[in-house]
Amino acid sequence: MPEAAGSCLCGAVRYVVNGALRPVIARHCQQCRKTSGHHVAATSALREAVEITGDVAWYASSDTAKRGFCPNCGSNLFWDGPGKNISIFAGTLDAPTGLHLEAHIFCADKGDYYEISDGLPQADGEDPDFTTQVN
Repeated sequence: MPEAAGSCLCGAVRYVVNGALRPVIARHCQQCRKTSGHHVAATSALREAVEITGDVAWYASSDTAKRGFCPNCGSNLFWDGPGKNISIFAGTLDAPTGLHLEAHIFCADKGDYYEISDGLPQADGEDPDFTTQVN
């Protein structure tokens, strides 16, 4: 039985995760804000534990990473970069997730229209202590 499952808004892309998910991390970098319209809240899993059905459109957002989205409805689903894990946009998971928001990264780049006031740990940039999943 999968640990988690999710989909895009229209259901054309579905996925299951057959393994552990990392707690949710909020990314406030400009790329994440531009692609999502706000900050991105994402979990991650080992790449080989994620089974995707349907056609995902991939956009190379940098030299080292690509973003996966549904070509039908435009839902942002994945961020795939270096390392063993693929990030999964937490809002695309089916409930209940059993996850919680653990920290904020790239806070130095956050939008000027909001404050981060939930008391969770914050890092000005990338922080492997928050984003590295040990499996």
